[in-house]
Amino acid sequence: MRKEPRKKMGPAQEEQQHKINNGISAREIRLVLEGEEPKVMSTSEALRLAEEQEMDLVEISPNAVPPVCKIMDYRKFLYNQKKKQKELKAKQTKVIVKEIRFGPNTDEHDFQFKLAHAKKFLEEGSKVKAYVFFRGRTIVFKDRGEILLLRFAQEIGEIGVLESMPKLEGKKMIIMINPKKGNK
Repeated sequence: MRKEPRKKMGPAQEEQQHKINNGISAREIRLVLEGEEPKVMSTSEALRLAEEQEMDLVEISPNAVPPVCKIMDYRKFLYNQKKKQKELKAKQTKVIVKEIRFGPNTDEHDFQFKLAHAKKFLEEGSKVKAYVFFRGRTIVFKDRGEILLLRFAQEIGEIGVLESMPKLEGKKMIIMINPKKGNK
């Protein structure tokens, strides 16, 4: 048995979101025109008006009594809707979280090296998740880990804002740092 390939959504299926022209089943509609009061009229009369203007009669609000319709170029309407959705999607910001990992016995050089990376990440506009990972018996050095993270947050304070104090989650002690608004 052969499967049929999936069909892409074409113009005929896009028009299913709104009833247009002869697809409007109501006998009477409320026609909204630019700069005029809405008028209640028969569907056939509204279709005639739309044809005179070489436009489409589009059902905007099907649940109203009588349904609300508008005369417009439906293809242009769909195009503008897609364009608006695309613009909204482009304006959304994606939050990127970068991780910096320390051990409870991290040396000064490694600390400075990781601090420089964290500053670069914050300047790019990313969030930074810094954590101390306790392996095996190093869990007894919780206080060292907390001091290390607090020092890290203090050093990075000029370009980042501490979201929360260090908290222990399993074998990790974590802090989150947000970029300051002036960065990027």
